[in-house]
Amino acid sequence: MSLQDYGSRRDRAVRISATVAKNEFGRILESVIQGGTVVITKHDAPKAVLLSINQFDALRRANQVKLDTLSGEFDALLARMQTPAARAGMKAAFGASPKQLGKAAVAAARKRG
Repeated sequence: MSLQDYGSRRDRAVRISATVAKNEFGRILESVIQGGTVVITKHDAPKAVLLSINQFDALRRANQVKLDTLSGEFDALLARMQTPAARAGMKAAFGASPKQLGKAAVAAARKRG
């Protein structure tokens, strides 16, 4: 693939060798700045990705949003587990005999269908 093709391949990553990346870095960088993505290979194996700072920031923000969402879900679950009823249920579960736990498991399974 020629370097002229880099600018027209924004819908998918272009693969180039590390040697081409070294020799044509200026043109490749300009393509990436314009929205392209380049996978740099060594011995035909992908080793690195070159992408714009805007693409990088979008990826980083996406991960932060996922982490924030998971943290919120965990906090809500933990809060629900801190109620007096939940504490009493845990105390009863830890104090139950194996036979009582078995009955409770069977009853719960039957409730679910």
